[in-house]
Amino acid sequence: MTASTNQRTQYLDVSKRTEFTRSSLHQLRKNGGIPASVYGGGTEAQSIYVDEKQLARVARTGRTEFFELRIDGAQGIPVLIKDVQQRGGKVLHVDFQKVSKNKPIRVKVPLIYNGTAEGTKVGGVLQIQATELEIEGLPDDLPSGLEVDVTPLGTGDKLVAADVQLPEGISLIALEDELLASVVLPRVAEPEAEAEGDARAEPDAADGAGEKE
Repeated sequence: MTASTNQRTQYLDVSKRTEFTRSSLHQLRKNGGIPASVYGGGTEAQSIYVDEKQLARVARTGRTEFFELRIDGAQGIPVLIKDVQQRGGKVLHVDFQKVSKNKPIRVKVPLIYNGTAEGTKVGGVLQIQATELEIEGLPDDLPSGLEVDVTPLGTGDKLVAADVQLPEGISLIALEDELLASVVLPRVAEPEAEAEGDARAEPDAADGAGEKE
């Protein structure tokens, strides 16, 4: 089970918001801008906006992505995406959280399942129980995702958090026995139970017909 390579620091240029009316917000989004906020680090929250295309270029993995946020060309501020508000697949607002490069932080990173589980070749079904895993590490060391090979899983086998190999400097915060994926055999209805159910239904139908007459 291998982990993905560490993400490189990326820069995202944003601008301060000075107008907060509903009409200005509508115009901002119409022009390809996304309203956002940046907070943390013991300072007051700032209202900003980011270009939709620029955000999509760097924020490929959502809230696990680490950035240097440059507000109106100022020195970069280390941030993570804390929250994304969406509607109909369109991003409406983004919250950025300031972080320290020298202080470990906890984040949930996407799990990327690779391979074909052996158990599925004999009728088993791969069930994915989790799509993210909570880890901790320095911002520069955080992976953008964790690749997991499900090939060895046979019928009845389970994959838990402790099975995922983490990059150097990264520690697991999720419970070690947290279930991530498993291969199970599909449940088949028992013929005897079905026949018994049909037999019980027949007298009821006859009784109903007699009452009607």
